[in-house]
Amino acid sequence: MTERFDLWPAIDLKSGECVRLIRGEMDQATAFNPDPGDQAARFRVMGFDRLHVVDLDGAFAGDSANGEAVRRILAATDVPVQLGGGIRTREQIDAWLEAGLSRVILGTAALRNPDLVKSAARDLPGKIVVGIDAKDGYVAVEGWAETSDMKAVELAKIFEGCGVAGLVVTDISRDGMKTGVNVAFTKAMAEAVSIPVIASGGVASVQDVVALKQSGSARPISGTILGRALYDGDIDPKQAIEAARSK
Repeated sequence: MTERFDLWPAIDLKSGECVRLIRGEMDQATAFNPDPGDQAARFRVMGFDRLHVVDLDGAFAGDSANGEAVRRILAATDVPVQLGGGIRTREQIDAWLEAGLSRVILGTAALRNPDLVKSAARDLPGKIVVGIDAKDGYVAVEGWAETSDMKAVELAKIFEGCGVAGLVVTDISRDGMKTGVNVAFTKAMAEAVSIPVIASGGVASVQDVVALKQSGSARPISGTILGRALYDGDIDPKQAIEAARSK
């Protein structure tokens, strides 16, 4: 049986709209759809069976800021949805899962409050994902505004064995650039832990999907997030889905 490789189309929310950033810079936002619910429905029609949502304003503010937009997405689609951005407390985690999210992504909280992540992961099997955003191999937090002195691979190892459902690992230098995904970085992260790893940042074509699937990693990479290249039409949804499902 071959390992499943999941594709996660991204809906990044800024001021209630669906946007894409370049390297996480808020002043480099390009609006793609004023209605996030409509965008979620479009991805479903394209054949995608899951969604990755980021509350960009929330990531910078440290609290959920696009709640209404997220609820519109949940109402518009029947696929599993994972959300990150500004989720820093157990109360927020519980509230979002009760609202219908399948998984919650913790990024800044993973670095600042790892015990919160561990306890939530143990209490909520399959529901907690850790987001590790890296700049030159080091963890960036607070909406990528700060770079810590912890290496991405060291942070990943902290959550080994506590029930974390996945790691979303992003090479910030490539995010939104369509320069190709960092296969070597993603492979190193996948081999460092037994937690499923999802690649993010720089995916430019269907060939990136193939490259991740064929990385040769001792632990297969579990999927990738599709962003700007999908919106710009550089990735054909049908071809990407076929590549992800092929043996």
